[in-house]
Amino acid sequence: MSTTLTGHEVATARPLDLDLPAGMRVLYISTTHRTGGWLAEALAVDSASKVVLEEAVGSAAGLARLRDELFDAVLVSHQPGELDALELIEAYRTGVADAPIVVLGIESEQEMVAVCYELGADAYVCVHTATTRNLLWVLARAIERHGLLHENQRLTQAHQRRVQQEHDEARRLLDQQRVLIDGSKAARHDSDAVDPLAPAENDDRPTPVVSQCSARLPSPLIAHYRELLRTYVIMGSGNLSNEMTRLSKLLTTAGITAREAMQLHLHVLEELIQGLGTRSTRHVMTRADLLALEIMVHLAEGYQNLYRHHGTPDVQPMLPGFEDAAPAAF
Repeated sequence: MSTTLTGHEVATARPLDLDLPAGMRVLYISTTHRTGGWLAEALAVDSASKVVLEEAVGSAAGLARLRDELFDAVLVSHQPGELDALELIEAYRTGVADAPIVVLGIESEQEMVAVCYELGADAYVCVHTATTRNLLWVLARAIERHGLLHENQRLTQAHQRRVQQEHDEARRLLDQQRVLIDGSKAARHDSDAVDPLAPAENDDRPTPVVSQCSARLPSPLIAHYRELLRTYVIMGSGNLSNEMTRLSKLLTTAGITAREAMQLHLHVLEELIQGLGTRSTRHVMTRADLLALEIMVHLAEGYQNLYRHHGTPDVQPMLPGFEDAAPAAF
């Protein structure tokens, strides 16, 4: 196999490109018939990036080096009959290799690039047509891509942990509110009453917030409040003032207590939290707390108005001129 990898002409070379890493530690996996001396010489000619090239002869030796050491990138010589880089890549990707892998071969890139990508390689370079600078850029881009993938994976995992923590915190808050509304935690677990809001026996979901007094809440009211909560989470309270007033009148007319209203709120909120899946709960919990506060304010004002209307007896006013003749009260 002839070697055409050459150094970039010094006379026409541009200044060192800052995008290229200052140095790279690369493992070259070769065969006994084609060692890495030629590659080390070619890389030494171009000083754009200092490459520390270490060699492993055979796939077994390469696998052993990858298990014990860390490399910025891996170069694999593809020599069918002696060292099949495609089989090697497939084995490495399912095993210990986590470094970017670039395949060096004599076949054209049109024949090998797609196959190498499909097996998990980061690039393929034909040694007959590529220059040393081209190889350096391929290595640099492969390392950069691998770093971005790792960073993206780290951020994804951190996001998943944060969302899980938010879900756990939301469940803790719901439990605390449930204890506050029901009076005691033991009272909920000791209740054997069948509640129409409770899930079926074969339902594995957590038990929603229910109690005996919630059994008289009609299903249309539950469905209506469910839609109200969803709308409130999206739009906030600004556009729902009329809807809140109508709901408070409906609750006061039906004689729904503040405890029952909060049980309805927690039941619907828990359903909504369970339906979020892997999405954040922070916004939902914040808006739900505002809705509960607004409901309580409207409900208190509604019952206060009812008390004023029914608690104060009607008094027949005296006719003009007869106020002084009214009998004194004993």
